[in-house]
Order: sequence, then C-alpha cells, then structure tokens
Amino acid sequence: MTTTGEDHVTARGGPWWWERRRSAVLDVGLAVVSALECGVEGVPFAWEAGIPVAVGVVFGLAAGAVLLVRRRWPIAVVLVAIAVTPAAMGFLLGIVGLYSLAASDLPRRIIGSLAGMQSVGVLIVMFVRLRQDIARGDVEVGDWLVPFASVTMALGVTAPPVLLGLYVGARRRLMESLRERADSLERELQLLAERAEERAEWARGEERTRIAREMHDVVAHRVSLMVVHAAALQAVARKDPEKAVRNAALVGDMGRQALTELREMLGVLRAGGDGARSRAEGASVPLAAVGAAAAAAASRVAVEEPGEGPSLAEIDELVGQSAAAGMVVDLSVEGEYRSYAPEVEATAYRVVQEALTNVHKHAAGAKTYVRLAHRVSEIAMQVENEPPSGVGSSAGLPSGGNGLVGMRERVSALGGVFVSGPTDAGGFRVSAVIPAS
Repeated sequence: MTTTGEDHVTARGGPWWWERRRSAVLDVGLAVVSALECGVEGVPFAWEAGIPVAVGVVFGLAAGAVLLVRRRWPIAVVLVAIAVTPAAMGFLLGIVGLYSLAASDLPRRIIGSLAGMQSVGVLIVMFVRLRQDIARGDVEVGDWLVPFASVTMALGVTAPPVLLGLYVGARRRLMESLRERADSLERELQLLAERAEERAEWARGEERTRIAREMHDVVAHRVSLMVVHAAALQAVARKDPEKAVRNAALVGDMGRQALTELREMLGVLRAGGDGARSRAEGASVPLAAVGAAAAAAASRVAVEEPGEGPSLAEIDELVGQSAAAGMVVDLSVEGEYRSYAPEVEATAYRVVQEALTNVHKHAAGAKTYVRLAHRVSEIAMQVENEPPSGVGSSAGLPSGGNGLVGMRERVSALGGVFVSGPTDAGGFRVSAVIPAS
C-alpha cells in the first residue's frame, strides 16, 4: 500500500500543523536563526531611527521569529518580510518566506503579486541606500551602476526562492497525485479480483447445477421405472409368475440401459480428465469441462449413432415403458413429424420423460395424457395426469424436488416457455413450447 489517504494521515507524528517532527525541528531552527539575524540587524536600525537599541533588537527578534509559521501562514511571513525590508533586515526571512509561499498550494496570482511586491521593495531600498552611500562619499561608482545593482539585488533575492519553491511544490503535488493514482489502481484491482472471484464462484455453482440436472435426466427416469417394476414384481410374484418374469426382464433391461448411459457419461468425463492431466500433471478437471462432458453424454443425437440419443422418435418407446410399468397413458401427436435441432429434440424428450417420472412418483395409478404438437415454428408438448386413483402400487420413490426446476431451465435456455401446476380436477399438468429453430 502507498502512504496517501488515510495511511498518510495516520503517518503524521508532528505537533500542531507539522506533519513530521523533523519538519517542526527545521522550522524552529530557521526561526531561531532568522530571529538572531533580525535582532542583530535591529541595532543599526535603532541607531538610524533614533530609538532605544533594546526596542530595535526586540522588534528584530519578533519579526524574524515569524518564520516559525511559514508552513501554516506563508502569506503572513512574506508580508512581514516586505514590511521590514525598509529597515534593512530580514534577509533569511524574505528568502525562506518566498520559497514557502511558492511551494504552497495558493493560486499563482497571489504568489506573483507578493513576489512582485517583495522585489519592488528590495529594489527601492537598495536604490535609496546606494544613492545615500554615494552622496556621503562612502561608495564611488558611476551613476549607471546604481540601477543595475538595485535590479540585480532585487532579482537575486526573489527569483531563485520563488522558482525553487514552484519546482518543489509542483514535484510534491505530482508525487501526491501519483500516490493517489496508485491507491486508486490498487483499489480497482482489488475490486476486480473480488468480482472475478464472485464470477468464478457463480460459474462453479452454475456448472454444479448443470451437472446435477444432466445426471438427473440421464439416470433418474430409468431408475424410477426399475423401482416401480420391482414393486410390481414383489406384488405379483406369487399370484402371476408369468407377469413377474416379464417385470423382472424389464427391470434387467432398464438396469442395463441405465448402466450403459451412466458408463458413457463417465467415459466422457474420464476422457476429459485424462486430457487435463496431459496438460498439467495432477491438475483437477475444471467444472466447466465436467458440465460440458455431462451435457454431451446426456444429449447424444441420433445422427451420430441412430437409436441411442434422446429424440422425439423415441417418444413411443418412452410411453411404452411407462405403460409396461402399470401406468395408463394415452399418447396423441398432432402435425407431421420432422427433424429438429438435436438440442430441441433432446429437450422435448427430457421434458416428457421427467413429467412421466413425476407421475410415477406422486400419482401412481393415475391416467396420464401425453400430447405432442408439431407446429410451423415450434413444438409443443403437454403431460397431464388425472388425480391418483389409489389402485396403482406405491413404490415409495424419493423426490429431490429438482425435476421441474431442471425442465424449466432446459426450456428457458432454448428461448421456450414452460408452465406447470395442478389442474382444477386435482391432477397435475406440465406444458412446454420450444422454438423449432
């Protein structure tokens, strides 16, 4: 961290208006030297003014001590220096006062005005004193040297401290500006880092949700049917051995299908993990890669391997599996079937699949209607069940409450509309409309 702002404020350790103790020591030292100088120069001033020497010394000490407040009130220091210029005292006071004034944050017009007043005062005093010395015969020079010496002296005691003060003040302001900018950039970097972490956490959450949805859609339906068939098998094992054999065969087929789909998904995930390890030894598989692999395994299309991927052509088989599990289900299709984009067909299939799974879980024995409509620019599907009759077997299937959420997410991702809710007759209805393109 840099030392501007709050850190800079807390770094102050000097008394009163000083930021540092060494600044206070420097100003006290300058004030003492200036007071001694003015006090000594007050002796000839008292002789010339015809006042007691003690008064002249005290006046000089007081005037020189004003340098103590040069950081707090630089204008007052320069005004005092201008005021004592006719008394031929305050050389250090004037130079340090002008430097402090130029290095401050005061407007340039004030600095220029006070520096000009100081220069004019020195010019006039030098001109008058040189003329007096020439008149008394103390100095024998040409008349041309008096104005030259006056101007040179005036510029010599005003221009260097003013220019140096302007340079130091500009440099200090530049350093403060750079420190503030560094602080600002550091805060922005911290904010960006926090936002990046939030986005990464959000992305991880989204990928976890996506993986859970894909796993649920791929495995849950077949496992649910297996549980239903197992319950029916237990109920009819002694009464109808032939039906029990058929149910056992169905359970075996569905188990093999579920294992096949799960093995394919895990194979894709394992392939992605091997690729990641080839790039970095021991690196873990990113959640994004896992989610993409799960989606790829769950959304296999019939183009690659006909008959394996979820598509609308398999709706009859899907309905038949539920009918074989004891559900009274009626399928009606409107319009002429045509091929859609793979993600559209997979989503439509998963919606019907999950809706039938929910009927098995929550409305065993209820008659169910599956309606599929092929329209010009969209495909619509609806799965509606009547109130449970209580005749069907209850397999005690657990429910995670994620089925409807997953269906809504899938349909919304394709720009479709998903609606679900109870019917007036006491059943439940699931409806979805997905754009065909």
